[in-house]
Amino acid sequence: MKGSSSSPLASYETLVHAVAGVVGSLTATTTFFPLDTARIRLQVDEKRKSSSTPVILAEIVKEEGFLKSMLVKGNARATPGKDLLMGCIAGATNVFLTTPMWVVNTRLKLQGAKFRKEDIHKTEYKGILDAFQQIITNEGVGTLWNGILPSLILVCNPGIQFMFYEGLKRKAGKAGRRIPSWEIFMIGAIAKAIATTVTYPLQIVQAILRFEPNKRKSQSTFQESAHKVISLISERLKKGGFPGLYKGLEAKLLQTVCTAALMFLVYERIAGITFKIMGLSKMAKR
Repeated sequence: MKGSSSSPLASYETLVHAVAGVVGSLTATTTFFPLDTARIRLQVDEKRKSSSTPVILAEIVKEEGFLKSMLVKGNARATPGKDLLMGCIAGATNVFLTTPMWVVNTRLKLQGAKFRKEDIHKTEYKGILDAFQQIITNEGVGTLWNGILPSLILVCNPGIQFMFYEGLKRKAGKAGRRIPSWEIFMIGAIAKAIATTVTYPLQIVQAILRFEPNKRKSQSTFQESAHKVISLISERLKKGGFPGLYKGLEAKLLQTVCTAALMFLVYERIAGITFKIMGLSKMAKR
């Protein structure tokens, strides 16, 4: 609309930010992916004695090989409230679209692991497509959305992350101050560390639900899903106390914090350079 102070959604500025964000995310995720594999092993395999990230990574490489540990698997005034709301909306959309891929991702990461549990899921998958086919055929298509309830609750994770990130960045960039790369890295790391620590118990439940086979092909009701989440949390508390809800947190913090920090760093630099080259430095200012 004419006279509106808001930038249109489908603008060149938005495209630059989107591309920069994708490149930053891909770079960071690829770099720290092995840490996420270690985190899932610690979350699901309760009887594993190793609790140190370096030790679990060494075990994975020794038992399964290095490659498998790597590969299987606007102008309107911004406020923290708006940052949180937009982060949650984006997160909820992402959950519905990507949960099937995450279920398959989790199954492949844990395939071939030497679990300390005797009753662990042992299905072998030849690859992504075979995993999809076996899950749908043997467990029902609804299994591809296992763990969606905790995942939906976890949309607050990126919301909290971006709220703290944008808030800290606005404070650091007051009076037009240029924020150095190391400071952007630290701001991204702090924001992600807070979000991860707050929501970590739900991430454990999420990983377990994605990995567990569905013994019936019918879709679970909301009440059943909620009961399962509560039961898993209670079971963890009984077995390991409060620390049991944070098993694998070290690996998760290392992976997510470093990933988020590197993502924000790459994103900010790519966006800044692009705007500068195109003579759009004023548009890059928020």
